[in-house]
Amino acid sequence: MLSSLKIENVAVIEHAEIMFDSGLNILTGETGAGKSIVIDAINAVLGERTSKDIVRSTADKAKVTAFFENVPMKVVAKIEELGIDCDGDNSLLIVRTINSDGRNVCRINGSNVTVSMLKSIGRDLITICGQHDSQYLLQKEHHIDFIDAMADCDELLESYRETYRETKSVKKQLKKLLAAEDEREKRIDFLKYQIDELSAANLKVGEKDELVKEREMLLNREEVMRCLSSVDGLINGNGDGGSGLNDGIYNLIDVLQKLTKFDESFEPYIHTFEDMRYNLSECSSLASAAADTFDSGYGNINAVEERLDEIYKLSRKYGDTEADMLKYLSAIVEEYNVLVSSDELIDEMQDKYNELANELFKRGCYLSDCRKQTAIDFEEKVTAELRYLDMPDSRFCVEFREANASENGMDEIEFLFSANAGQEMRPLVKIASGGELSRVMLAIRCILSDCDNVGTMIFDEIDTGVSGRAAHKIAYKMHELSKIKQVLCVTHLAQIAAHADTHLYIEKNTCGAETFTKVTSLDENEKIREIARIIGGDIITATTLDSAKELINYAHSN
Repeated sequence: MLSSLKIENVAVIEHAEIMFDSGLNILTGETGAGKSIVIDAINAVLGERTSKDIVRSTADKAKVTAFFENVPMKVVAKIEELGIDCDGDNSLLIVRTINSDGRNVCRINGSNVTVSMLKSIGRDLITICGQHDSQYLLQKEHHIDFIDAMADCDELLESYRETYRETKSVKKQLKKLLAAEDEREKRIDFLKYQIDELSAANLKVGEKDELVKEREMLLNREEVMRCLSSVDGLINGNGDGGSGLNDGIYNLIDVLQKLTKFDESFEPYIHTFEDMRYNLSECSSLASAAADTFDSGYGNINAVEERLDEIYKLSRKYGDTEADMLKYLSAIVEEYNVLVSSDELIDEMQDKYNELANELFKRGCYLSDCRKQTAIDFEEKVTAELRYLDMPDSRFCVEFREANASENGMDEIEFLFSANAGQEMRPLVKIASGGELSRVMLAIRCILSDCDNVGTMIFDEIDTGVSGRAAHKIAYKMHELSKIKQVLCVTHLAQIAAHADTHLYIEKNTCGAETFTKVTSLDENEKIREIARIIGGDIITATTLDSAKELINYAHSN
């Protein structure tokens, strides 16, 4: 469950530390006080998409810290897969920092994670049901998600999707192969021209760089030869009686050998200068060989220029480097071979596609059967929940229609609804009022809560459009739900607030040119006054206080 939430510089909340408990946690306050900001902060720490605009205008970053206790084993397993230690008591500390430049930093138990990693874990920690859920419910393409959430068909759906993706890929390849023959022939001719041109060039990785170096030497041939000659002269002498470094070192070694007869400390230097004499000989030989090669025609500047020009021309068409051009050659050779042998491939691909299409249909039927069985149970449970939520004459139905194969199967699902006796069942989107939608969504969420291990549920003004006896019913339903899960509820209804195990009051204040929101945990007397405010507005009377006490007593007696 969510144990604590620390919010720093999120919109109008400069600093707030909220302690939650098990059971039913109620959040109330005036409209615009900042209740939605608390939910936004929770969404942020769960990895949901957020914006840099969430950062308080006077700050350079916003930070949300959430501490969870007794997290589900499914979450523990995910954490361990990411290489993150989870405390022995299965607690979890999540921190998300949003900078004013849009950068995000996310940490789980002190380890850095990506936003997508955070989101994959967040969906197993908290389920948030808000006003947007009612809009989600009105979009029939999402109705299938509710059935799948209840159905035990994850393996069926995954195997279907694997086959669907493979079938789609093969179909795409087949369509490409079946392109018009004249276009195929044109493409083959064009590819052959490119292959011949690149193959004839016989490119080698690094060749251009080597040629550039060779050209540089050839363009400076006289300077190179002069330097090579100087190397030989400096080492071996200039041939007219002058001695070189080699002779000097030889004489030095001879003197040192004589000195060692009297002082052995000179002996190590003899070895040093012998090594130096050896290196000088190697250098002299290298210079002589280079000079001979260069003098006998080290390279032809015209040939080098022509080769470089050829490589530059090819690079403008096929890639910046030899590696890029060779990679392109490999790709077009593969495409050429496919096109040339496409007649055989078409037959093979057609057979493969037919086989996959049959398998896809079979798996789609298995998936559809699973959904239809689940839908029967779903209809019964939703109808029962709605009757409890003061809609005794309501009817709810899951309608199936065959559809073309897609990522989600071969079913098109839509919820049909009738709120009153004698009323024809029609698509939910066409007939449900705001209050009815709220109760339908609450019914569905209560049913789905039995199908997951998520420890915390948040209801963000799910009571929109509801009052009177229906409000009491919703309040009791949340109270019952809070016995098996931690429930957080943002509400404007006194009937729901009266059931609170923990009551949090959110208020907004202005200081100078700045606005601040704070969150306060209410004691019993404060809770009575807040419920009285919800009942009667800002003017709290003895009557509204008595009504608040009566509501609280009624809530705790059930």
